[in-house]
Amino acid sequence: MQYRQLGRSGLRLSAFTLGTMTFGGKGAFAKTGNTDLAGAQRQIDMCIEAGINIFDTADIYSAGVSEEILGAALKGRSSDILVSTKTRFRMGEGANDAGLSRYHIVAAAEASLRRLGRDHIDLYYLHEWDGQTPLDETLEALDTLTRSGKIRYAGVSNFSGWHLMKALSTAERHRLIAPVAQQIYYSLQAREAEYELLPVALDQGIGVQVWSPLAGGLLSGKHRRGKPEPEGTRQLAQWGEPPVYDVEKLYDVVEVLVAIGAERGVSAAQVALAWVAHRPAITSVVIGARTDAQLADNLKATELALSAEEMARLDAASAPPLLYPYWHQARTASDRLSRADLLLLGPSISKG
Repeated sequence: MQYRQLGRSGLRLSAFTLGTMTFGGKGAFAKTGNTDLAGAQRQIDMCIEAGINIFDTADIYSAGVSEEILGAALKGRSSDILVSTKTRFRMGEGANDAGLSRYHIVAAAEASLRRLGRDHIDLYYLHEWDGQTPLDETLEALDTLTRSGKIRYAGVSNFSGWHLMKALSTAERHRLIAPVAQQIYYSLQAREAEYELLPVALDQGIGVQVWSPLAGGLLSGKHRRGKPEPEGTRQLAQWGEPPVYDVEKLYDVVEVLVAIGAERGVSAAQVALAWVAHRPAITSVVIGARTDAQLADNLKATELALSAEEMARLDAASAPPLLYPYWHQARTASDRLSRADLLLLGPSISKG
């Protein structure tokens, strides 16, 4: 297992993280899985044996049950194991039981600590943007939690590029604890993060954890052009998260994944995970599974290194279109681009 520095912080994360959205299976999260305590303990054993040192959850997952199961499953294990969790979404009926106010953040962190049975959270994410709460209030709450020892590091999730830059600027201006990481959606199915989020990560020294690297199972190799939808999965036409805007392009990507997998004697899912893990700026890839067998297959991706030719085939099949101003920059600014710029524009410039 490779361990990578989390952005500009001194924290080192394993290149893969176990996501625990499947733990609990309550309410709307039942469709993701229903792993109980015994199942969670087995999966955690598998991950620790593979070298994973961080486990990710959120207060909203199964209304806190995921945190409870994770905390119970980690009880008595090494103190070197890291936990990340999140806050922002509604956790009660009160007027202040949601959002990124000081009131909600502090209360949510204390509730997460109780459910996890821990005295601190290693990496605490703002789970989604809150455009109605002043950022200095939000960051002051994170600063208070950090200085009191209740969280070690702070991050953001599902922020846009300007949201993240505003957070960094606000933290610098007010001398508050700044986010050191972002948790984002990124996969071969949708590479929009390359427009702003990954360049910002490279430019500002922000660590990146990737959620849903298999696009909710779309890149597992089960969904193929001209073949029946597999039993027990969502119908592609009804897919909500992540949304599928170009079904034919998705099928093109899957065919390349399946072909490379067949050539290497591995699953399409392993190929998709390896691609994400070796993209610029990525710190750790969050994997999760309904079953032990799925998890065992995903863990094998930690040992898979794709060749430059294989990465190029996948890049070509999945490349995002250049939106404005990027197509203009590719044509007219190629003599003065940074490493962050070239993450998106490099392939287009090399072709031109």
